[in-house]
Amino acid sequence: MARARAGRTQRERTAATTTALVSAAHELFGEDGYEATSLDAVAVAAGVTKGALYHHFDSKRELFAAVFAREVERLAAAARTAYLAEADPWTGFEAGCRAFLEACRQPRTQRIVLLDAQPALGWDTIRELEGEMLSMMAVGIERAISAGRIAPRPAGPLVSLLFGALCEGAMVVARAEDPSAAQTAMLAEVRRLLHGMSAETGAAAT
Repeated sequence: MARARAGRTQRERTAATTTALVSAAHELFGEDGYEATSLDAVAVAAGVTKGALYHHFDSKRELFAAVFAREVERLAAAARTAYLAEADPWTGFEAGCRAFLEACRQPRTQRIVLLDAQPALGWDTIRELEGEMLSMMAVGIERAISAGRIAPRPAGPLVSLLFGALCEGAMVVARAEDPSAAQTAMLAEVRRLLHGMSAETGAAAT
Protein backbone atom coordinates (compact mmCIF):
# COMPACT_ATOMS: atom_id res chain seq x y z
CA MET A 1 0.00 0.00 0.00
CA ALA A 2 2.77 2.44 0.95
CA ARG A 3 4.63 1.64 -2.26
CA ALA A 4 1.52 2.27 -4.39
CA ARG A 5 0.91 5.54 -2.55
CA ALA A 6 4.50 6.64 -3.18
CA GLY A 7 4.10 5.75 -6.85
CA ARG A 8 0.99 7.85 -7.15
CA THR A 9 2.75 10.74 -5.45
CA GLN A 10 5.62 10.53 -7.92
CA ARG A 11 3.19 10.49 -10.85
CA GLU A 12 1.39 13.47 -9.39
CA ARG A 13 4.67 15.34 -9.01
CA THR A 14 5.64 14.50 -12.57
CA ALA A 15 2.28 15.67 -13.87
CA ALA A 16 2.48 18.88 -11.85
CA THR A 17 5.97 19.67 -13.14
CA THR A 18 4.96 18.96 -16.73
CA THR A 19 1.88 21.16 -16.38
CA ALA A 20 3.95 23.98 -14.88
CA LEU A 21 6.49 23.78 -17.71
CA VAL A 22 3.88 23.71 -20.46
CA SER A 23 1.95 26.59 -18.87
CA ALA A 24 5.10 28.71 -18.49
CA ALA A 25 6.21 27.87 -22.02
CA HIS A 26 2.75 28.70 -23.37
CA GLU A 27 2.94 32.18 -21.87
CA LEU A 28 6.48 32.85 -23.06
CA PHE A 29 6.07 31.34 -26.54
CA GLY A 30 2.80 33.24 -26.90
CA GLU A 31 4.28 36.56 -25.82
CA ASP A 32 7.84 36.47 -27.15
CA GLY A 33 7.73 33.84 -29.89
CA TYR A 34 9.57 30.58 -30.37
CA GLU A 35 12.95 31.96 -31.40
CA ALA A 36 13.15 34.55 -28.63
CA THR A 37 12.17 32.17 -25.83
CA SER A 38 14.96 30.31 -24.04
CA LEU A 39 14.65 27.14 -22.00
CA ASP A 40 16.35 28.98 -19.15
CA ALA A 41 13.50 31.49 -19.12
CA VAL A 42 10.91 28.70 -19.18
CA ALA A 43 12.56 26.91 -16.26
CA VAL A 44 12.65 30.11 -14.20
CA ALA A 45 9.02 30.92 -15.00
CA ALA A 46 7.97 27.37 -14.09
CA GLY A 47 9.95 27.42 -10.84
CA VAL A 48 12.07 24.40 -11.71
CA THR A 49 15.71 23.77 -12.55
CA LYS A 50 16.84 23.46 -16.13
CA GLY A 51 17.81 19.87 -15.33
CA ALA A 52 14.23 19.17 -14.31
CA LEU A 53 13.04 20.67 -17.57
CA TYR A 54 15.31 18.38 -19.57
CA HIS A 55 14.03 15.44 -17.54
CA HIS A 56 10.60 16.05 -19.08
CA PHE A 57 11.44 17.55 -22.49
CA ASP A 58 14.48 16.74 -24.59
CA SER A 59 14.51 20.04 -26.47
CA LYS A 60 12.81 23.36 -26.99
CA ARG A 61 11.13 21.90 -30.06
CA GLU A 62 9.60 19.08 -28.00
CA LEU A 63 8.35 21.56 -25.41
CA PHE A 64 6.87 23.74 -28.14
CA ALA A 65 5.12 20.69 -29.57
CA ALA A 66 3.46 20.13 -26.18
CA VAL A 67 2.34 23.76 -26.10
CA PHE A 68 1.05 23.52 -29.67
CA ALA A 69 -0.85 20.32 -28.81
CA ARG A 70 -2.53 22.09 -25.89
CA GLU A 71 -3.62 24.91 -28.18
CA VAL A 72 -5.03 22.44 -30.70
CA GLU A 73 -6.99 20.78 -27.89
CA ARG A 74 -8.45 24.15 -26.93
CA LEU A 75 -9.44 24.91 -30.51
CA ALA A 76 -10.98 21.46 -30.89
CA ALA A 77 -12.94 21.92 -27.67
CA ALA A 78 -14.33 25.25 -28.87
CA ALA A 79 -15.39 23.72 -32.18
CA ARG A 80 -16.90 20.66 -30.49
CA THR A 81 -18.94 22.75 -28.05
CA ALA A 82 -20.36 24.88 -30.87
CA TYR A 83 -21.14 21.78 -32.96
CA LEU A 84 -22.99 20.02 -30.15
CA ALA A 85 -25.12 23.09 -29.44
CA GLU A 86 -26.88 22.64 -32.81
CA ALA A 87 -29.40 19.92 -33.59
CA ASP A 88 -28.74 19.94 -37.34
CA PRO A 89 -25.37 18.36 -38.23
CA TRP A 90 -24.53 20.76 -41.07
CA THR A 91 -25.55 23.82 -39.09
CA GLY A 92 -23.43 22.41 -36.27
CA PHE A 93 -20.50 21.95 -38.64
CA GLU A 94 -20.73 25.59 -39.67
CA ALA A 95 -20.95 26.63 -36.03
CA GLY A 96 -17.82 24.61 -35.29
CA CYS A 97 -15.94 26.29 -38.14
CA ARG A 98 -16.97 29.71 -36.91
CA ALA A 99 -15.96 28.84 -33.34
CA PHE A 100 -12.55 27.68 -34.60
CA LEU A 101 -11.95 31.01 -36.32
CA GLU A 102 -13.12 32.93 -33.27
CA ALA A 103 -10.84 30.92 -30.97
CA CYS A 104 -7.91 31.63 -33.29
CA ARG A 105 -8.28 35.34 -32.55
CA GLN A 106 -6.44 35.06 -29.24
CA PRO A 107 -2.98 36.67 -29.67
CA ARG A 108 -1.07 33.79 -28.08
CA THR A 109 -2.90 31.29 -30.27
CA GLN A 110 -2.03 33.32 -33.34
CA ARG A 111 1.63 33.42 -32.38
CA ILE A 112 1.91 29.73 -31.44
CA VAL A 113 -0.39 28.03 -33.94
CA LEU A 114 -0.41 30.34 -36.94
CA LEU A 115 2.96 32.09 -36.97
CA ASP A 116 5.58 29.94 -35.23
CA ALA A 117 4.39 26.34 -35.58
CA GLN A 118 5.43 25.82 -39.19
CA PRO A 119 9.07 26.89 -38.83
CA ALA A 120 9.39 25.32 -35.36
CA LEU A 121 7.74 21.95 -36.00
CA GLY A 122 7.30 21.38 -39.73
CA TRP A 123 4.24 20.20 -41.61
CA ASP A 124 4.42 16.50 -40.70
CA THR A 125 4.51 17.10 -36.96
CA ILE A 126 1.81 19.74 -37.15
CA ARG A 127 -0.48 17.45 -39.10
CA GLU A 128 0.09 14.61 -36.62
CA LEU A 129 -0.79 16.88 -33.68
CA GLU A 130 -3.89 18.14 -35.50
CA GLY A 131 -5.21 14.61 -35.90
CA GLU A 132 -8.04 15.02 -33.39
CA MET A 133 -9.30 18.15 -35.13
CA LEU A 134 -9.28 16.46 -38.53
CA SER A 135 -11.04 13.38 -37.17
CA MET A 136 -13.73 15.58 -35.65
CA MET A 137 -14.31 17.31 -38.96
CA ALA A 138 -14.53 13.97 -40.75
CA VAL A 139 -17.18 12.77 -38.29
CA GLY A 140 -19.13 15.99 -38.75
CA ILE A 141 -19.08 15.63 -42.53
CA GLU A 142 -20.10 11.97 -42.38
CA ARG A 143 -23.02 12.82 -40.11
CA ALA A 144 -24.12 15.60 -42.44
CA ILE A 145 -24.00 13.15 -45.35
CA SER A 146 -26.01 10.58 -43.40
CA ALA A 147 -28.61 13.23 -42.61
CA GLY A 148 -28.88 14.18 -46.29
CA ARG A 149 -27.57 17.68 -45.63
CA ILE A 150 -24.74 17.47 -48.14
CA ALA A 151 -24.15 15.21 -51.13
CA PRO A 152 -22.41 11.87 -50.47
CA ARG A 153 -18.64 11.92 -50.97
CA PRO A 154 -15.43 10.67 -49.29
CA ALA A 155 -14.91 12.81 -46.20
CA GLY A 156 -11.10 12.92 -46.34
CA PRO A 157 -10.52 15.26 -49.30
CA LEU A 158 -13.24 17.65 -48.14
CA VAL A 159 -11.78 17.74 -44.62
CA SER A 160 -8.36 18.66 -46.03
CA LEU A 161 -9.78 21.42 -48.21
CA LEU A 162 -12.00 22.94 -45.54
CA PHE A 163 -9.41 22.73 -42.77
CA GLY A 164 -6.84 24.29 -45.07
CA ALA A 165 -9.26 27.11 -45.86
CA LEU A 166 -9.98 27.70 -42.17
CA CYS A 167 -6.28 27.79 -41.28
CA GLU A 168 -5.50 30.16 -44.15
CA GLY A 169 -8.44 32.34 -43.13
CA ALA A 170 -7.20 32.46 -39.54
CA MET A 171 -3.71 33.35 -40.80
CA VAL A 172 -5.06 36.21 -42.92
CA VAL A 173 -6.96 37.58 -39.92
CA ALA A 174 -3.86 37.30 -37.72
CA ARG A 175 -1.80 39.34 -40.19
CA ALA A 176 -4.49 41.85 -41.19
CA GLU A 177 -4.17 45.56 -40.45
CA ASP A 178 -7.81 45.50 -39.31
CA PRO A 179 -8.32 42.03 -37.76
CA SER A 180 -11.95 42.68 -36.81
CA ALA A 181 -12.94 43.60 -40.35
CA ALA A 182 -10.94 40.68 -41.74
CA GLN A 183 -12.64 38.29 -39.30
CA THR A 184 -16.10 39.54 -40.24
CA ALA A 185 -15.35 39.05 -43.93
CA MET A 186 -13.87 35.60 -43.33
CA LEU A 187 -16.86 34.38 -41.31
CA ALA A 188 -19.21 35.61 -44.03
CA GLU A 189 -17.27 33.63 -46.66
CA VAL A 190 -17.33 30.49 -44.51
CA ARG A 191 -21.10 30.82 -44.23
CA ARG A 192 -21.47 31.26 -48.01
CA LEU A 193 -19.10 28.39 -48.75
CA LEU A 194 -20.87 25.89 -46.53
CA HIS A 195 -24.33 27.09 -47.53
CA GLY A 196 -23.38 26.54 -51.16
CA MET A 197 -22.49 22.93 -50.37
CA SER A 198 -25.82 22.09 -48.72
CA ALA A 199 -28.12 19.61 -50.43
CA GLU A 200 -30.98 22.14 -50.41
CA THR A 201 -28.90 24.72 -52.26
CA GLY A 202 -27.72 22.16 -54.80
CA ALA A 203 -31.26 21.00 -55.44
CA ALA A 204 -32.46 24.57 -55.90
CA ALA A 205 -29.65 25.27 -58.37
CA THR A 206 -30.65 22.32 -60.56
